[in-house]
Amino acid sequence: MVSATSLSILEISAVFLTITAILAYVNQRFVGLPTTIGVMVISILLSIGAIFLGFLGFDELIDYEVSLLEQLDFTEVLLDGMLSMLLFAAALHVNIGDLKRYKLPIGILAGFGTIISALLIAAAIYFLLPLLGFGLPFIWCLLFGALISPTDPIAVMGILASAGAPKSLETVIAGESLFNDGIGVVIFVLLLGILASGDIPTVNYVAHTLAVEAGGGIVFGLVLGSILYYMIKSIDSYQEEVLLTLAGVIGGYALASSWHLSGPLAMVMMGLMVGNRGRARAMSDQTRHYIDLFWELIDEILNAILFVLIGLEVVMIAYSGNLFIAAGLTIIIVLLARFIVVGMTTKTFSHQLDLPEGAWKVLTWGGLRGGISVALVLQLPSGPERDILLSLTYAVVIFSILVQGLSVGKVAKTITEKQPVAPKSL
Repeated sequence: MVSATSLSILEISAVFLTITAILAYVNQRFVGLPTTIGVMVISILLSIGAIFLGFLGFDELIDYEVSLLEQLDFTEVLLDGMLSMLLFAAALHVNIGDLKRYKLPIGILAGFGTIISALLIAAAIYFLLPLLGFGLPFIWCLLFGALISPTDPIAVMGILASAGAPKSLETVIAGESLFNDGIGVVIFVLLLGILASGDIPTVNYVAHTLAVEAGGGIVFGLVLGSILYYMIKSIDSYQEEVLLTLAGVIGGYALASSWHLSGPLAMVMMGLMVGNRGRARAMSDQTRHYIDLFWELIDEILNAILFVLIGLEVVMIAYSGNLFIAAGLTIIIVLLARFIVVGMTTKTFSHQLDLPEGAWKVLTWGGLRGGISVALVLQLPSGPERDILLSLTYAVVIFSILVQGLSVGKVAKTITEKQPVAPKSL
């Protein structure tokens, strides 16, 4: 068996960064897909190629890939490394005025919608998977519902923008994705604690935990954002101001985690503070330009690396015939749960939401799942239940990004084509 020798963090980072750069070049030069989707497609094809060569007796490539991935803690890389910077970079360019205007659909979908989606998915797989020989305890089904319900804005936002989707839909999808990531993580951690201890917490304990972690994360992010705003405003040197934002993100996320507050929600609030109040009142034009450029590059690089890792991790999944059927069924369940939540929201609050006709189509099909779901499922304790949920999670994520991500632009265009065109003034 050929395996990668034990590598240092620097060497592992160098390997995956080099792979990402090469795949991004190949995609840009020959394929032409959006970068994140393109590198994921190519990395999946490489993994499938390695698996095929393994079937033919050439095990060296797949053995090396598996050995390399085993040295990389995907959960730690994403949750403790990338997530803080990705969420801050995304929130940095979200307009608070737009969020306030669409706060009702964002709040309902991110909070109520995430919980309802998790319950619907959990109930469906609890009753349907045993028909295929994959019965799971209900707590494991709840964990899957919690980790697969949060949506991911990484791939869909650029596609929606290029498709000319209504601004209202972009705002709702981005806002929901920013906040439901934090809520989904809090719910997942709470359920994971129940699985580990075996004790059913009281309603008061659950409410207190959600209030402390989610509410505390929001307050901490606002405080940290205010401090960062004051420091940026007190100087005029873009090098130091960019450095302050980087330190605020990495240090703030680490501090929030150590205090058991929601780091994702803290980063979202800090990004909104810096991207709106800081951009308008504390930054010169030069500083604004360099901060935008820096975080745009960070966002693009980390997203590309993340999607390459998702594609390469496919070799770690062992599918059987029935598991393929279960994966297909789970994809349908997740989409139906999303449709029900979106449909309930848009139907019940149609007059208050001020969304274009047919918005439910884009909100449903544009609810992509991504790296956070993969990172969370990898936190589950080892065992047959984890293996099943890992396979189901990868199936949903890959379908979501490749199929939904590549077609949501067409769905968005059907909405924009129906919008009335304002008459030209004479």
